[in-house]
Amino acid sequence: MVRKDSECSSCSSDSDHDHEDFTLANDLVVTKYQVAAEITNAVLKEVISNVKEGAVVGDLCDLGDKSILARTEKIYKKEKNLLKGIAMPTCISIDNTVCHYTPLRSDAPVVLKDGQVVKIDLGTHIDGFIATAAHTVVVGASKEKKVTGKVADLIRGAYDALEVAIRTLRPDTVNYDVTKNIGKVSAEYGVTPVESMLSHQLERNVLEGEKQIIQNPGEKQKGDIEKCTIEKHEAYVIDIILSTGKGQTKEMNTRTTVYRKNDQVNYQLKMKASRTLLHDINKQFGPMLFSLRNIEDEVKAKMGVVECEKNHLLIPYPVIYEKEGEFVAQFKSTVLVMPNGLLKITGLPIDTDVYQSDLSIKDADLQKVLTSALKPKKKKEVKKSDPVATKKG
Repeated sequence: MVRKDSECSSCSSDSDHDHEDFTLANDLVVTKYQVAAEITNAVLKEVISNVKEGAVVGDLCDLGDKSILARTEKIYKKEKNLLKGIAMPTCISIDNTVCHYTPLRSDAPVVLKDGQVVKIDLGTHIDGFIATAAHTVVVGASKEKKVTGKVADLIRGAYDALEVAIRTLRPDTVNYDVTKNIGKVSAEYGVTPVESMLSHQLERNVLEGEKQIIQNPGEKQKGDIEKCTIEKHEAYVIDIILSTGKGQTKEMNTRTTVYRKNDQVNYQLKMKASRTLLHDINKQFGPMLFSLRNIEDEVKAKMGVVECEKNHLLIPYPVIYEKEGEFVAQFKSTVLVMPNGLLKITGLPIDTDVYQSDLSIKDADLQKVLTSALKPKKKKEVKKSDPVATKKG
């Protein structure tokens, strides 16, 4: 049976927070988002710096996850019941692999090669407040060895689509306005949004909130995503994934290793290995995404996950692929919608000297959005002259 969060020794007890404000109107909440974001950005930089020819993907996943845990262990030490750590395990997805690739330790090593397009996706949380980010680089790329052609178009297009999507995320904006702008930017660069990928509202301990933003909705998804309005004091993860191909994905034979606990289902597990696994997940990860790679006993984890997934106690995040020979790029940022503007708290810039595309945004409306400030400048109030003083003069 799934244990409640309050039963988990490393989780914050919900009963302790019954009367707390967990919205962005609370400065303490904003601070926790920002602390999580600082760690996410620092770890993302660290992993990117190690993306080199000959690097092993599993080692990069370990580097990211261990770095998040080491950094979070050093903070909020006095709050013994506060849950903190990995919100999204480090995933390294190459070329036409779209997302969620983090291999088991027993898997054959995957070694990076020069010229491969590498997506790094990871995230941190502090007390359930989540900050995730993703970035794309090309192995071996530098100012001396520039990336051009369709891969440069893809990476520049994905990055600009992220920046436009974020700047579209203003209060009173409808989610489908963001969807449209992602599609328009992609068209400018001759690339395609991967079908039906979602960006989500974030809430405490909730990675996939009620409000959603879809990119390139497929036939099945059209109408499934409810129209909604962006409001002040909301947090979002904006996740842009573009392809040089048609943007249609499929699963292959790659084992799923990324999961999330499903609190909506109760079931009495039969196998001891399954019960042990679920207990460990509750204790280590709570409601966050995790990788089987991070379970100490991999053999028992692989045994236990089958029954847990079969009975819907765990939600799988499968590895998905675009057509072989195509390339996929991903950029992701966590954004806080505040009364005075937008706070983009995660995400790294791209080096425009390295990734050089002949294409750019030409549409005047998109250009206006792209160049708009995240925090609009306050209009100076013009002091009106005192009519009484004027008469006296």
